Amino acid sequence: MRQEKQLPNPKENKMGTMPIGKLLFNMALPMIIAMLVQALYNVVDSIYVSRISESAVTALSLAFPVQNIQIGFATGIGVGVNALLSKSLGEGNQDTANRAAGNGVFLVGVVTALFILFGFLGTRPYFEMQSQVAETVNGGADYTAICCIFSLGIFVEVLGERLLQSSGRTFYTMITQGTGAVVNIILDPVFIFGFAPLGIPAMGIAGAAIATVIGQWIAAILAVIFNLKCNPDVQFSLSFLKPRLPVIRPILTVGIPSIIMVAIGSVMNFSMNQILQGFSETATGVFGIYFKLQSFFFMPLFGINNATISIVAYNYGARNPKRITATLLRTSITAGCIMIAGLLAFQLLPDILLGIFNPTDEFLRIGRSALRIISLCFPAAAIGIALSASFQALGNGIYATIISLCRQMLVLVPAAYLLSLAGEVTYVWWAFPIAEVASLAVTLFFFTRIYLRKIKPLYN
Repeated sequence: MRQEKQLPNPKENKMGTMPIGKLLFNMALPMIIAMLVQALYNVVDSIYVSRISESAVTALSLAFPVQNIQIGFATGIGVGVNALLSKSLGEGNQDTANRAAGNGVFLVGVVTALFILFGFLGTRPYFEMQSQVAETVNGGADYTAICCIFSLGIFVEVLGERLLQSSGRTFYTMITQGTGAVVNIILDPVFIFGFAPLGIPAMGIAGAAIATVIGQWIAAILAVIFNLKCNPDVQFSLSFLKPRLPVIRPILTVGIPSIIMVAIGSVMNFSMNQILQGFSETATGVFGIYFKLQSFFFMPLFGINNATISIVAYNYGARNPKRITATLLRTSITAGCIMIAGLLAFQLLPDILLGIFNPTDEFLRIGRSALRIISLCFPAAAIGIALSASFQALGNGIYATIISLCRQMLVLVPAAYLLSLAGEVTYVWWAFPIAEVASLAVTLFFFTRIYLRKIKPLYN
């Protein structure tokens, strides 16, 4: 009896007992829904902007790395606060939990100030560095400046959602994200094309930015209300806002790697935009639209990946290798099915998918080849992303970082540049399958190591 008490008891948690398929579905579905809502409003943004001009679509593509960095900082701070706050609540240390939330607010203030400064001083030089087309530069600078100057909304929204998640109140985060996205979708045409009954003039691409920040601010206000009214695990006070290094250090220790991972994606996007601008503005616009469309397949994949990390980590602690391997197998099969659906959609329906963005004949020609060539890497991406969940779950996060670097920077950008020297933009798209195959090979190598060292010994 004493030995039983010392061993992990998987019956205490659904992750040790529930059928793997049902468990994956239950845990991944809320994350998938939230991510798909985000993907939907990004696509709707581009659909409306494409009615302005092709240059407006290109401006949105060039603005994406800056917006992605915003999300990276917001998520990094949020994840760091989440980790420290959850740990403190688990230890019964209410004071540290409160200071984690308060110092998170302080860090949000610092980062917001930096983005406001960039919004006033950096957006026009940023676009002038990438384009000589006046409409692209003016529209992109206006759009990015508005998103940066009013960036407090996105930072407060993400931090508020992480505080709710850390105390298990994930239902409220779905409300904040969903409401913000719906408001954005409704307001997009109002501010982009104008609404005479209310005296709102047409604002073009700047109107899309206004709709975006209004949606973010409404979501932020809801997140604050839910934390104040429905989250008794965190108490707020001005005294907790005072920065304290023993609190900030663990927040940044967890958050900075997350920020770096997102920054890698932003650098990749910026580098690819520079390469594609050497061909035409249209090619850059196509790349931006591809990213919006592929998110409908990659977002569910990342939702399943996040659920898999929790399940594998729990069963590793419970020393249950059969559930670990069963989870990774089920995740790989599910991910494969999702990405095969994406492959078929991009191969068979490229004209329909691109047609919703009001394309010119040249945009359609370049976009058709882009979707068909890049999507060839989808099945390899599915397996790679599914197996990489085991790295983070079993404490080898550096493996995931190396693979992300291979996928997005070390292989992709050099391959794209070398292929661009052939003088035809179609060749550039082949850099994506090349990078994905290379990263899958590295993933399989790392997975073999981690299986032999950490999973296989559990069977004995």
